[in-house]
Amino acid sequence: MSENSVRPLEYYENLDEIELGRGNVISTLDLATYPGDYPVYSSSAVGTGEFGRYGRFMFDEELITWSIDGGGRPFYRPKHRYSVTNVCGYLRVKRPDLWNYRFLHALLEKLQSGIQFDYQMKAHPSVIRELYRFARVPLKAQETIGLILDTLDTAIQTTEAIIAKLKAVKQGLLHDLLTRGIDANGELRPPQAEAPHLYKASPLGWIPKEWEVKQLADLLAAVEPAMRSGPFGSALLKQELVEAGYPLLGIDNVHTEHFVADYVRFVTPVKFVQLMRYAVRPHDLMITIMGTVGRCCLVPEDIGQALSSKHTWTISLDQEAYSPYLAMLQVNYSPWVLAHFAKDQQGGTMAAIRSETLRSTRLPVPPRKEQLLMEERLREISKRIDLEGALLAKCHAEKSGLMDDLLTGRVRVTPLLEAAAP
Repeated sequence: MSENSVRPLEYYENLDEIELGRGNVISTLDLATYPGDYPVYSSSAVGTGEFGRYGRFMFDEELITWSIDGGGRPFYRPKHRYSVTNVCGYLRVKRPDLWNYRFLHALLEKLQSGIQFDYQMKAHPSVIRELYRFARVPLKAQETIGLILDTLDTAIQTTEAIIAKLKAVKQGLLHDLLTRGIDANGELRPPQAEAPHLYKASPLGWIPKEWEVKQLADLLAAVEPAMRSGPFGSALLKQELVEAGYPLLGIDNVHTEHFVADYVRFVTPVKFVQLMRYAVRPHDLMITIMGTVGRCCLVPEDIGQALSSKHTWTISLDQEAYSPYLAMLQVNYSPWVLAHFAKDQQGGTMAAIRSETLRSTRLPVPPRKEQLLMEERLREISKRIDLEGALLAKCHAEKSGLMDDLLTGRVRVTPLLEAAAP
C-alpha cells in the first residue's frame, strides 16, 4: 500500500463506494412482542454479539457491523436475516467491484485494535469516518487476503467452540463427581432418584452414604496460620519493596484455576524472614479479595520462597484429608460455595470475603482415594482445555502477524496471486 493513497473512510463513502449507518432501537419488550428466530446483534463484543431473537429483521445481506458501545469490535455478517440495534454501526459495500467484505472486515479489525474506544469516545459512524484511514487495494489482492484471514478465523472459531464444549462438559462432570462420586467399579454412581439407598441427606443436599460434609475450618493444615491475608499497614511499606528478591504475590498472579508466575513486586531476604507467617506453600489455595473477588488458583509446586499479600486469602489444607484441587474448583464454580460467598455481598457487589465466611464454607468430603480418582478425571479434561487454549493462542498470534504483514503491505500478495493462477 502506498502511504500517499491513504484516505479516511469518509473519502470512499463520498465516492458512493461504501455506506455507513446505525441500527434501530430494539428493546426486550420488542423481542417479547414479536417473537421469532432472527438474531438481533447489539453492543456486546462477546461471541457473535447477539442480543436476542426477533420475529422481524432489518437485513438479509452481507454486511460488516460493529459495537458502538462495546469498544468498536467489527463483525463480519454473512448473508442471513438479522437486525442490529441502535448501539451498532454497519458498513455496506455499494461497489463490490472495488471492495471485498472479508478484506474490509480484517482491515477494520486491525484499525480498531490500535484505538482505545471508551465511554468518552465511542465508535460512532461519525467518529470512524475520520478516524479510520486506509489505502485502496486491488480487488484480487483483497480477495486473496480475505480468504487467507478467513481460513484462520474459521480455525479460531472452531477451536473456540471446542473449548466452550469442553468447559461445559467439565462443569457437568464436576457437579456429577461432587454429588454422586465414583463407585468401587470406577463408575459414576447412579443418581439419587435411581438409587436412593446409596445416598443420605446433608446440608448440601443428597450425597453418597460414605461421604461427610465438613466446614473448611475443619480441613485446614496443622500450620500457623493455615489461613492468612496480609501483611497490613506498617508491616510492609511501599518503599520497602525492591526490584529483585522474594516475590510478593497479588491478585495479578491469581487467575481462575491458573497461577500466573509474572512477578513485579519483591521484598528483601530480611523482610521475607520478618513476614514468614505470610509465606505460601505448594498447593495452597489463593483467593482474590480485591478486583474480581473470589477468583481461585493453587500455588504451584515449584513456587520457591514467596509471600502472599493483603489482597488475597491464602489457605493451607490438610492434604491427607482433602484435595486442594477439588477445593479450588469448588471455590470457582460450585453453586453451594458461590451461594455461601454471596452472603458477603453489599448492594449486589461482593466487596470482600470475610474470614468467618471462608471458615464456615461447607464442602462434601468423599474418602481420600475417591477424591484422587475424581481429581484425575477433572485434571484430564482440564489438560485438554489447556491444549486447545494453546492452539487458540497460536491461531490468534498467526492471524495478528498475517494481518500486520498483509494489511500494511509488508508482504505483497502478488506472489500468492501468481501461484494461484492457472
